[in-house]
Amino acid sequence: MKRNIIVTNVFITGMVALIFFGGCNKPAANKAAGTASPSLELKNAKMYITAKDTNLRLAEAPELTFTELVQPDEHQPTIMLDASHTFQEFIGIGGAFTDAAAETFYKLPKEKQAELLDAYFTADKGIGYTLGRTHINSCDFSSESYAYAAMPGDKELKSFTIDHDKKYRIPLIKEALARANNSITMYASPWSPPAWMKDNDNMLQGGKLKPEFMQAWADYYVRFFEEYKKEGINFWGVSVQNEPMAVQTWESCIYTAEDERDFVKNFMGPTLKKSAFADTKIIIWDHNRGLMNQRAKVMYDDPEASKYVWGTGFHWYTGDHFENVKLHAEAFPDKKLIFTEGCVYPFKTEFLNEWHWGETYGTSLINDLNNGACAWTDWNILLDETGGPNHVHNNCLAPVIGNTKTGELTYMNSFYYLGHFSKFIRPGAKRITCASNDDELMATAFLNTDGKIATVVMNKTDKAKEFFVWINNKAVKAASPAHSIITLVIG
Repeated sequence: MKRNIIVTNVFITGMVALIFFGGCNKPAANKAAGTASPSLELKNAKMYITAKDTNLRLAEAPELTFTELVQPDEHQPTIMLDASHTFQEFIGIGGAFTDAAAETFYKLPKEKQAELLDAYFTADKGIGYTLGRTHINSCDFSSESYAYAAMPGDKELKSFTIDHDKKYRIPLIKEALARANNSITMYASPWSPPAWMKDNDNMLQGGKLKPEFMQAWADYYVRFFEEYKKEGINFWGVSVQNEPMAVQTWESCIYTAEDERDFVKNFMGPTLKKSAFADTKIIIWDHNRGLMNQRAKVMYDDPEASKYVWGTGFHWYTGDHFENVKLHAEAFPDKKLIFTEGCVYPFKTEFLNEWHWGETYGTSLINDLNNGACAWTDWNILLDETGGPNHVHNNCLAPVIGNTKTGELTYMNSFYYLGHFSKFIRPGAKRITCASNDDELMATAFLNTDGKIATVVMNKTDKAKEFFVWINNKAVKAASPAHSIITLVIG
């Protein structure tokens, strides 16, 4: 069903009205137990809701009023907040600027392009994305396989050019940055070095980086940053390799844990450090949660490698393994955590209106954030009516589908679920203690830099539930419809 993100439905006393949308720290408490909570204005809480079988999408509900409640009742569903204990600092939530997203974007009518930019990159009209990922060389979500330096044996990178990206991808990133007032934190990931640098002489089907080209490949990252900087695009971070343990039919390259450690220690780390991009954050792993701790141990147990690395990135494609995120935070408290990719696949038109996809996103976001992640990145921000373009037919879903034949945009419910976090939890916020006494209500909470608390509560059950949000001996009572997500803004 066609939706216009600028308009949402709001219940007001039984009526329906239309309104307009208006570095990461160690994930351990940084205030002593027993310290008084920050001074909060506990009078009212604004509430925003998205719910199945309704027209409510990030809809603002009537304000809730706090009343005295000295002691929560263990038999009454309650979300208990404690802002005197803060944890990791939040960087942002966002998605990936792929070739597929950019090509689809520029096939849409101008008014739909403007709508999409507002929907993603403004916090008043849309969901306020503040994080962006893009790829170095081609990836599966490119219309073709390509490298910036395709000339075999070109160690000096004399043939290096990003002309391919200047047609669609760079213009889209620039438009997004402009719409977001340059508040998007950007990072990049390679899917494969050029074919001539690999032992299988192919950007696809795995293969490994040849030892004699390791320095040239390290130099490649620097050239990428240099060329993008000329276009006015700067990068906060870079991952070593997307999915380094997966031999894919698309662009891929294999690194064992030891391979990745040695490449960072001997080539990538020193090369970035002596370049103009010395502050660029290096992210390792960039693959599924299952092996993230083993990979991290190999890297971080080597001080000469570890000193170059900011933290560990992870995906969601082989099991949840949320506990591994927490174990990483506990084992390596000086390293950071970022969710670098997740999407729904394969593409089927009938999937677009299935409600559980949003809950998949919400479940991951709440667990990853509560376990120490300071940033969270969706995959393609936009795909076409086939779930592409994609040169190996690995077509997937995206939170927004742009029909290049009709010019229409379809917003999946995952878009709104993401918005319940990205719109209200802003960069610089710190996670606070947020405890649920009800197994059917998931929640997380952050203290924003403006002193307001954003609390996200998700109900995945088939029944409506009433619950309290309790803080500092006061509480508000809220109602959660079946299969809904709610954000309460307190203060």
